[in-house]
Order: sequence, then structure tokens, then C-alpha cells
Amino acid sequence: MDFKKYINEIPDFPKSGVSFKDISPLLKSTWLPYAIHNMMGLVKHPDYWIGIDSRGFIFASAIASSNGGGFIMCRKKGKLPPPVVSQTYSLEYGEDTLEMQPGTGKVVIVDDVYATGGTMNAVEELCKKAGYEVIDRLVLIDLKYLHEPNDVKSLIQYE
Repeated sequence: MDFKKYINEIPDFPKSGVSFKDISPLLKSTWLPYAIHNMMGLVKHPDYWIGIDSRGFIFASAIASSNGGGFIMCRKKGKLPPPVVSQTYSLEYGEDTLEMQPGTGKVVIVDDVYATGGTMNAVEELCKKAGYEVIDRLVLIDLKYLHEPNDVKSLIQYE
């Protein structure tokens, strides 16, 4: 199945020079369950699926529901009740902080798009600080032209 048919590319959004990958058509299509199934087949099954705020929640929770294992939210600062562990990381223009509740177990980090890797790398560090063992990283879309080769697993790639 060519899932790229369900991804709209929006040029110069949200700013000039950026080609935004709109996943909305896939989310509202009847092919979404197949995308979820194919994504979960790319990785070993963990104790927990870590969803990155906010679109990572869609995929991590669906995979957990379909495949077993729990779902853990990795949220922006101030959105989870204590206790939480925090990780601050650099963005193109400034910095951001993500938080999650501590625990133990093997996890797969899940998000919608992997671009430069800053958020995913921060979440991996956060998981380790919170007590989890990261066994894999999974995304719907990998924008390979924006980063060096790495070990992220993806259903859709743009070279």
C-alpha cells in the first residue's frame, strides 16, 4: 500500500521554504487501521508505547490498543500531574520542555513525523531519566533529507 497518496504536501507552510506533510487525509481515511498495523510490525513489542505530544498520541495509543502494552504520554511542560521528570531541549528558535511520569519497563517512542531528530532525541533522554529502557523509535513519516542516517523506524519516507 502506498500511504503517501494520503499525505498532502503543503508548500511554504507554516513558513516559507517548509513543505508541510499533512496527515489529515490519512487520519480520516479507511486506511488508517492498516497504517497502524504496518507501523507496529516495524518494531519489537514493548511494555509501553510512548506518544509524543500531540500527534504521537494518535499513533501510540492506537498501536497500544491494537497490539497490547500500555500507552504513556510525553507532554509539554505543565500538562501532567506530578510526579514528573522533565527534559529541556533546543528548537530552531529557542527551547522547549517535555515531561513524563516516571516508571520502569521497555518502551518504544512513537511520533507522527521525524524531521531533524531534536524532539525524538530529547524524548529518548527523558525516557532514560524517567526510568524506562528505550528499545526502539517509530514514526509514521521520516523526512530523511533533513537528517543523517539513524535507527528510527518509519512507514513512509521522503528522501
